Amino acid sequence: MNPFRPRRAATPVMRAPAAILGLISCISALSLAPSEPRAGAWRTADPIEIQGRLCARAIDSAERTYRIPSQLLAAISLAVSGRYSLARRATFAWPWTVRSGKFSRFLPNRAAAIDTVRRLQAKGIRNIDVGCMQVNLSYHPDAFADLRAAFDPAHNVYYAARFLTRLQRSKRSWSQAVGLYHSAKPAKSLPYRRRVMRLWNSERRRAAKQRRRRVIAAFEERRQRRLAAQARRRAALAMRQRRRR
Repeated sequence: MNPFRPRRAATPVMRAPAAILGLISCISALSLAPSEPRAGAWRTADPIEIQGRLCARAIDSAERTYRIPSQLLAAISLAVSGRYSLARRATFAWPWTVRSGKFSRFLPNRAAAIDTVRRLQAKGIRNIDVGCMQVNLSYHPDAFADLRAAFDPAHNVYYAARFLTRLQRSKRSWSQAVGLYHSAKPAKSLPYRRRVMRLWNSERRRAAKQRRRRVIAAFEERRQRRLAAQARRRAALAMRQRRRR
């Protein structure tokens, strides 16, 4: 063969199988990719949001366990231990919150929160609210075995859920139960109840939007996979037909 002889250009028929194979590969790759990034998938980690999830997971579980209206316990947690995140422009319940009168601290971790409570107790202070749900250690002396349990998000939230449920059963009203969760004095319970109700409405709207986004994203992903599968079948059929010619 003459090495200087120009090679014959490939005909469209010769190039077709390779092109179809390339098309199938591209379609397969696209079908494996999600139709839209998950919420927060490309965001940097935010410490307030990460710690807030400890409360949020326990709250979601407790609401289902004790049949508390969805997002009501979450609204209470935001009212009593909510910490604002500038990065997320949102408020999250903070599990290491300690309050006593005008004293209020968002501690960095459980050990620091326990140490803060012990220092307050050493000064003779007993009226102390702790954790995600700000359970009062003076009014609920038997709620937790020790301070470590008091600052465990699950223990803290589940005790608060049981207490709120008992109040609801006695008053047969979730709204009144919310007010009594804070105080039996109307001057304190009514403003607190109104605040929680506003937060509850906001949280329910936010949760509904998230559910809609998840449903739409799941539907779109299924649709994209179905279209990709159809395209692969058409490409494979076209390849078989060309091979028979």
